[in-house]
Amino acid sequence: MSFKSIKYPAFWISVGLVALAGILPLITGSNTTRETMFLVLTAIALASSLNMLLGYAGYVSFGHIVFLGFGGYVGFYLIVDHNWSLWLAMLVGGLMAGLLALLLGKAILHLRGAYFALATIGVNEAIKTFVKNFDLFGGPVGLEVNFLVYKDYGGPAQMQWTTYWAIFGLALLAVLVSYAIKFSRFGLGLMAIREDEDAAMVLGVRTPSAKTWAYVLSAIIPGMLGVILFFRNSSVEPEDAFRLHRSIEFIVMVMLGGQGTVLGPLVGAATYDTLRGFLLTSPLFKDLQLAFAGLLLLLIVLFVPTGIVGWLRGRFRQLWRVLE
Repeated sequence: MSFKSIKYPAFWISVGLVALAGILPLITGSNTTRETMFLVLTAIALASSLNMLLGYAGYVSFGHIVFLGFGGYVGFYLIVDHNWSLWLAMLVGGLMAGLLALLLGKAILHLRGAYFALATIGVNEAIKTFVKNFDLFGGPVGLEVNFLVYKDYGGPAQMQWTTYWAIFGLALLAVLVSYAIKFSRFGLGLMAIREDEDAAMVLGVRTPSAKTWAYVLSAIIPGMLGVILFFRNSSVEPEDAFRLHRSIEFIVMVMLGGQGTVLGPLVGAATYDTLRGFLLTSPLFKDLQLAFAGLLLLLIVLFVPTGIVGWLRGRFRQLWRVLE
């Protein structure tokens, strides 16, 4: 990320929105607000991470949840069975998710379009099946942490705040990394791949390497997030860790806000998570959450393919630099 790019209003708007969401529980003093912002910040981090692959390189991954599940499992196992600290386990979980992405990238990133998308679904199901049959990770019943572990973090109540600030930090990191990629030579190469991969190769972009590293970077933060989420919930099971519909929701967030922009995933994540919360707490619509997600994705593709931010940029040209 160049110094010049930091001067763009979009940079400060993106960072400011994440910071505002982060400190809102301190302003209100409400635990309910903290839990709501925890979910929003988690969604922002995941959507911004996926945008590195989907928005910049144009590769649609329907199995991105695999990195959250696998990295989270590795880190949580280290906490449960080896008494590692949350912070070190987070780091290892993120690195293991990145390593998994590196290995998978070598295998499936030569595929394009629907073939790559279908392959990512297969990968998620394969890893989930492996974890369900891996005794070290608890098999089908998963892992559970001893509540005494929370003493090292000030007890269960203080642990809620500790994990909240950890999620806030990762959400901010995801936005900063996303911005750095967009304004780098590497990011320009990814966007060239998105527009026309064959032409990008002719122009000198090392497409296999660029796609692989985009895949790796998009996996590390979800892996770290998984460790925090499982630690906060005190347990994890394979079915919960690798829910395929969550990957679809990540795609909806990115496309709703505007793929290929930094601000778009923030807007999409906050909007969708708010809608999702309403649907889940509504007696009338609580069983139709996924149906609304599918319908919303269809409407975006048909009528607003550039998302909210893309639509605003196209409608109001003076906002081009503001809504990056």
